[in-house]
Amino acid sequence: MTHRFAPWQQRAYDHATDALDGGRMGHALLLCGPPQLGKRAVAERLAQRLLCTGRGDGRDPCGACRSCQLFAAGSHPDFNLVSFVPNKEGTRLRTEIVIEQIRQLSEKLTLTPQYGGAQVSIIEPADAINHAACNALLKTLEEPHPARYLWLVSANPARLPATIRSRCQRLEFRLPQRAEALAWLREQGHAEAAVTEALDAARGHPGLADAWLRDGGLALRREVAADLGKLARGDLSVVETAQRWTGDDSATLRLRHAADLAVAEAAGLTDPVRTRTLAAWFDAANRTRDLLRTTIRADLAVAELLLAWRADNAPATASRTGGRG
Repeated sequence: MTHRFAPWQQRAYDHATDALDGGRMGHALLLCGPPQLGKRAVAERLAQRLLCTGRGDGRDPCGACRSCQLFAAGSHPDFNLVSFVPNKEGTRLRTEIVIEQIRQLSEKLTLTPQYGGAQVSIIEPADAINHAACNALLKTLEEPHPARYLWLVSANPARLPATIRSRCQRLEFRLPQRAEALAWLREQGHAEAAVTEALDAARGHPGLADAWLRDGGLALRREVAADLGKLARGDLSVVETAQRWTGDDSATLRLRHAADLAVAEAAGLTDPVRTRTLAAWFDAANRTRDLLRTTIRADLAVAELLLAWRADNAPATASRTGGRG
């Protein structure tokens, strides 16, 4: 039995299967759209369907043939997933896809498929391919072999060179209508009040809202909103707050929430000066979030950001940021 897709995933899957069955899909496909909408899940189901030897006329893979069993076990010889691998020291995962991985992929695509006459490779996240690897990938895209499929999964397709994007068909994932997103979140077992709050906080993104409801991200957002209000009123220490915000693995998410809260406040204002101030702080919060990926002292960078927030927020306006967001 296959996992049930969300409605927007099913639409993308149906569109792709129609193209495959109608002979309208080339060898290269770019699955793109916001993160956490299930692009890779759709790509993997498509790959299993293409490799399935017992499917018949159905839309889904049979799940019972030898090919499907190998796919489910992660050992299908005609399927390859390229993603982040450990560094040379084996201490952490790389943050980019490197040329050696693309060369290995290219070599594999020249081999004869062992089952069903096709071979499928997925690169995810494709926007993490570095410059040298992109050049190697371009050569592979320009010299396709029959029955070889290369699918790129990306939340940031603009980061890919135009020469690569232009050689791929696109399968775009878009945020669903609000009613559909709310209905899906309820189906996941979330409480009604929390569903609405989470979807609003995630700006209509159901995958993100679901993740926040499951892993405490929504509660963290409320905590960040309360902290910003207290900082503006002078009820919290900037240094202690910065140390707490950067003291665990949630620093990046806290800064994302903080930036989003500034945008949410700005959206309801008519004062152009205040709006510009919040926009500038939003940019600063995102720059600080990027800095956390470097060797900079995280608590000092965040402390500077929070000092700016305190300076920009008079007590009269601070109360507007202290709610749930």
